[in-house]
Amino acid sequence: MVAKEKQDYTKYEIARILGARALQISMNAPILLKIEKSKLEEINYDPLKIARMEFENDVLPITVRRPLPKRVEHIETVREEIEEIAAVVEEKPKEKKKEEIEEEKEEIEEVKEEKPKEKKEEKKKPKEKKEEEKKEEEEKKEEVEEEIKKEAQEEKAELSEDEKEELEEFGEEAEAPEEKGIESEE
Repeated sequence: MVAKEKQDYTKYEIARILGARALQISMNAPILLKIEKSKLEEINYDPLKIARMEFENDVLPITVRRPLPKRVEHIETVREEIEEIAAVVEEKPKEKKKEEIEEEKEEIEEVKEEKPKEKKEEKKKPKEKKEEEKKEEEEKKEEVEEEIKKEAQEEKAELSEDEKEELEEFGEEAEAPEEKGIESEE
């Protein structure tokens, strides 16, 4: 029976089955084999040994579920795709490859000839572009400053008289901290 066990179950599955059945027997589950009382006394009513005897006689109603890997189909399809691609690549004649290489070389030479002309034109353009960018930046700065001034004027217009006085006092303190008793650090 031991040879059969190795074929059907792994050692981990056997351990799990025996442990589960021994637990059932220890909790007063009925024993599935007819064992003489003298034999039970001999094994000292050990639930693990009883479970082992039941397992060896193949009377346990316990099944083992082994889920298969989910990627089996995916792996097969990937292998098939790789084989198809390899077949297509091998079919491509060498002459076509040579022609493609020659065409690429010609294109590269054409591009090399065009680049010097473009570089000369590009050298002139960056100076003009830089000047234009500087002008645009200055205009943007002026616009932002004008917007800030307008917002400040609007906020002052919305302030009440008390708030205006406080703002003026704050402005005077900021201008002359020494007059109010605050010494500046120098």
